[in-house]
Amino acid sequence: MEIKTTDLVSLFEKALSEKGDDGIAETGTVIQVADFMCQVQGLTNVMYGELVVFAGGNRGIVLNLDQDIVSIFMLDAHIPVVELETVRRTGDVFKVPVGEAVIGRVISAQGQAIDGLGSIEYTSLKSVEARIPGIIERSPINQSLETGVLAVDALVPIGKGQRELIIGNRGTGKTALALDAIVHQKNKNVYCIYVSIGQRQANVARISQFLAKEGALEYTVIVTADASEPAINRYLAPYVGCTIGEYFRDKGQNALIIYDDLSNHAVAYREMSLLMRRSPGREAYPGDVFYLHSRLLERAGKLASGGTLTALPIVQVQSDDITAYIPTNLISITDGQIFLDTKLFNSGIRPAVNVELSVSRVGGAAQTKAIKQVTRALRLELAQYHDLVAFAQFGTELDVISQKRLARGAVIVNLLKQEQGVTYSFVDQSLMFFLLKAGLLDKVPLAQTHTYAAQFASYVQSVYSPLYESIKESQEFSSEALEELRNIAREFAKIFGFA
Repeated sequence: MEIKTTDLVSLFEKALSEKGDDGIAETGTVIQVADFMCQVQGLTNVMYGELVVFAGGNRGIVLNLDQDIVSIFMLDAHIPVVELETVRRTGDVFKVPVGEAVIGRVISAQGQAIDGLGSIEYTSLKSVEARIPGIIERSPINQSLETGVLAVDALVPIGKGQRELIIGNRGTGKTALALDAIVHQKNKNVYCIYVSIGQRQANVARISQFLAKEGALEYTVIVTADASEPAINRYLAPYVGCTIGEYFRDKGQNALIIYDDLSNHAVAYREMSLLMRRSPGREAYPGDVFYLHSRLLERAGKLASGGTLTALPIVQVQSDDITAYIPTNLISITDGQIFLDTKLFNSGIRPAVNVELSVSRVGGAAQTKAIKQVTRALRLELAQYHDLVAFAQFGTELDVISQKRLARGAVIVNLLKQEQGVTYSFVDQSLMFFLLKAGLLDKVPLAQTHTYAAQFASYVQSVYSPLYESIKESQEFSSEALEELRNIAREFAKIFGFA
């Protein structure tokens, strides 16, 4: 068979197209495989974070570059990778589907639907690692993000674009608080992303059912990487969720993202670092674990164009110790923290927000003026109450002023108690706190304090709807509105027999 010169030229062109700029083949060979990670030789020009494809169909991400070999983590746990298998460069990075199509779905860290509702018909893909907007592109936080939780919106308010850490022991209601915040965003044009990292599949299924029951799954996407998945998926999950949130933020819309939790995320990264033989540091974590979370949380914020991405990361501590490595890292990165206390939780105070250790550094500027008007001294009164409770335990006789503060604090604590799944608008909250500020809850039995205040807000909404709507529109109390509310409160007290 005669081979023409033109055929040889085409063969050479095809071969060269499969090589890099310097003529080196863009393929390598697996020389070692262990724990969903492999070491590959021959990928001389490969870049950090590049996506590669194995001959068997698996994909991987390059996360370590040594002199002669590179370390690659496999994305698919079900496709085996064997030694001497060929690896091919793609020249691209790992991307996930974004857009309206993912809303209402439960997806994996690779962007694949796992809820049994069929594949996702996405229109665009986006890299999970993105450029963080600079200061010039951002805008000061001045819009309130309502959570519907009295203790949070009054004492540690959150603004759109803020990063507020939820911290506490296991089983103190951290996830419940975050889910209430998601449920409360209904009809508020806020897209929600819930990221589950290293949890059991049963927990994720229960959360999905809860959100669906509350009608919140219509504007929420769940990204999950459970405890049985490879460490690379638990590492990628929060970045995948953040990328989805950034899609809505860049379109000028509002998004809220929950990271549950970043303790498991740090553990996954530590596992990967130890596999790559990186030196462990404090508490066996690698030195760049701070950068791991800072580059994730810095992506939240409010843009000058109007879009916002609010982050509520969750971190678990042991024995209420917030001085551990990962909690202190996250406290220094975020704009404040909501600390849930085990002792308060066990004593029946839900949500168990510890006022002394909770703070919101930028949320005050975004807090609704109506709530500000009726909660100015609330934090101080609660702090005095907790001090007096600790003092009274010794059986010391208290003076009249201290007894009044103790009684007042008990009313506040009972007002702030709130069941999971029950949230209130800022108007309802401001009306409930109005009763507290005016001293109109003092004659109400402590066990009925919260119910009485909630029913008062409902009474104003149904019977005096023009007043209710005026407060909702102006977001503050006028002197005339306050006077009218006092008359309504006295009328309401007569109905319930607490006049």
